[in-house]
Amino acid sequence: MKKLTYVISLLVLASLVLAACGTAAPNAAPTKAPTEAPVVATEPPTATEPPAPAFEAPKGALVSYPADAAPVLDGVADDAAWANAQETVISVAGGFNDFAVDASLKSVYAGDTVYFVLTYADPTESWFRSPWQKQEDGSWKQVKDPNDKGGDNNTVYEDKFSMIWPINNSIKNFETAGCFVACHAGENSDFKPYGNKYTSTEGEFGDIWHWKSIRNDGQIDDQYLDSTRFDAEKAKEAGRKSDSKDSGGYADNFATMPDPADASKTVPNKTLPGFTSPNVDLTTGAPGYILDSEKVALDQAALDAMPVGSYLPGIIKSPIVGDRGNISAAWKWDNGVWTIEFSRALTTDSQTDVQFPDLTATYYFGLAIFENAQVRHAYENGSTPFVFMPKP
Repeated sequence: MKKLTYVISLLVLASLVLAACGTAAPNAAPTKAPTEAPVVATEPPTATEPPAPAFEAPKGALVSYPADAAPVLDGVADDAAWANAQETVISVAGGFNDFAVDASLKSVYAGDTVYFVLTYADPTESWFRSPWQKQEDGSWKQVKDPNDKGGDNNTVYEDKFSMIWPINNSIKNFETAGCFVACHAGENSDFKPYGNKYTSTEGEFGDIWHWKSIRNDGQIDDQYLDSTRFDAEKAKEAGRKSDSKDSGGYADNFATMPDPADASKTVPNKTLPGFTSPNVDLTTGAPGYILDSEKVALDQAALDAMPVGSYLPGIIKSPIVGDRGNISAAWKWDNGVWTIEFSRALTTDSQTDVQFPDLTATYYFGLAIFENAQVRHAYENGSTPFVFMPKP
């Protein structure tokens, strides 16, 4: 009986074990702790820079445009650089014969150089500048303006133009008055019928770019202006002066003779021409000058052999070496129009030059044009602003 009871107990225990095993879920995954949502990294928003303001030039300004290639200075002005530049028209009037014209100016810059081209109508190319002419008695005389009492030749001269630039904005009121702040007509009329030029106050300086169609050789004469007053002995040119030079330039075509005070030296003989050139036309005196590199000395026999009425130019010239010659130029007169191209470095080492170091600044100039006149020039009222268009 006990044995039977033991067997039954074993069977009941086995049933309980199997029942317990049947309640467990097969392959149940272990329980995990909940995780936070992943954080996505984002960059902080960048500040948007405002667009650069559109370039706007001052009213009436001459704008210098950036050029991919520099124009060739040849007096033709047919380069692509000029085609992309807008012209500024400046009206000038007054001077001898009340000459009045609308002059056109363009400017471009490339590398370290700024370029300009000036064009204006002129019915005559004035190259007949006080030439020598052989007289009936065999002597030689220079052809002169009969009304010229000194420094006021208005009929036998050359064409010219000039620009005045204040240096470091030093000339007071130049922006509004232009060259009038330095023109003083009527002063010292016994010496200068058209007055003197100088600035009003010490420390005011201007850079003068003075083109002379006969006397310059591939350049524009670089001069300057200060406050020096006229003095018949010490300062006949008053405030107008030339920049320094090492050599070159122009000189009168005079013969030489022994110095009466020292026979070992020579002095100019202002009664005779001293040179000619293979390129001179004796019947007209063209081209109005003799290149120093081509000059041929004349002795008395050569002068005597020339026909009566022959002309010889009154000027010998060569390129200027030095500060005075740092404005390169080329020009042509064609069918009643002058075209003058010129260029200069944006900055120079000269204290008597205007500098263009800041291409965002505004500069000013005044323009004058001399129609076959020594001093009585046409001029613009006020001044013209000059600015540089930014590169794209």
